[in-house]
Amino acid sequence: MLGERKRARFVADRLTPAPDQVAPPATVIASIEGEGDGLRENLAALAAQEYANYELIVVARAAACIPPGVLPRRVLVVLAGDKHKSDERMENLLAGVQASRKRSEVLAFADAYGRFSPQWLRALVAPLSEANVGLSTGFFWFLAQPPDFWSLLRSVWSAPIAGLLGPGDNPFAWAGSMAIQKEMFFQLRIPSAWREAISVSGTVVRAVHGSGLRIAFAPGAMAAYSSQTGMRDFLGWARNQMTLARLYDQRLWWGALVAHFFYSGGMAAAITASLEGSRGAEWVLVTQLGLGMLKGVNRATLAKAELPENEAWFKRHAWVHSLWVPLATWLWLGVLVASAFPFRLRAKKNGSSSA
Repeated sequence: MLGERKRARFVADRLTPAPDQVAPPATVIASIEGEGDGLRENLAALAAQEYANYELIVVARAAACIPPGVLPRRVLVVLAGDKHKSDERMENLLAGVQASRKRSEVLAFADAYGRFSPQWLRALVAPLSEANVGLSTGFFWFLAQPPDFWSLLRSVWSAPIAGLLGPGDNPFAWAGSMAIQKEMFFQLRIPSAWREAISVSGTVVRAVHGSGLRIAFAPGAMAAYSSQTGMRDFLGWARNQMTLARLYDQRLWWGALVAHFFYSGGMAAAITASLEGSRGAEWVLVTQLGLGMLKGVNRATLAKAELPENEAWFKRHAWVHSLWVPLATWLWLGVLVASAFPFRLRAKKNGSSSA
């Protein structure tokens, strides 16, 4: 809870725009791989950023991959083709980098299937001017409309990942909202690394941390997802995410597994002892569940500040981020255990977040 207070102060400070912020020329690259909820509106938001000097590049493998009527006027369209027979999104992003204008000093990557605010690019670029920062990142929040059980549970389940991001160096980045100096991008040889990788962000994180630089979190660079999900898609996506975490950051993955093992085990032991008549176990259980649910409330409160355009959703549905935390805790344990076993990683599904 002390960490939550520190993170709240950090978010409040970062959401206050600096009047003298440097805004170097930037290129925003978004990959399209087919249909998606709100794609037209999402691209329009990327084309209307409150940033003085930037270009928007939308990349697809072929013209047929771009749904009709979704492209805004202010956009450069690049067709990547299928040169290397590798991951479609990585090939698209590399083609976008290659097509970027020479005078751009910053490369920003955006998930076309998420909704960004007009201040997204300014917020994402701002930390790059700080000492020893090699990469800046935002994150995402699921705001399903209309909400259903599995869509709301996905929101509660994924919220603790966002809760890991805060001040100082961060352990990971999200490919759907990240920015890096263009010169740094090539110095770290990320293009060649991407062609051999299975995770866009994991490869960049390894390169940045390997060079001794840190990853800065930009609270104003959050994306909102309004898409719904079902049980099978959600559980498959969650296992995908944790498998990638295990492959690219075993320390973080093991920490999550051990923490959830003891947390869930403690909960089960307290419930068992309470049913056997132990008053002390009842208080232990109340304390454990109460602190967990309070932390869920804090995460939702910060997300509401980071996504002010969605305040109405939080007023109606933020309660699930408190009451459903115990359920999500057990689901976390199950997903982490499942991700320990090999299986074929699924490709990103349009309308969900990218790794």
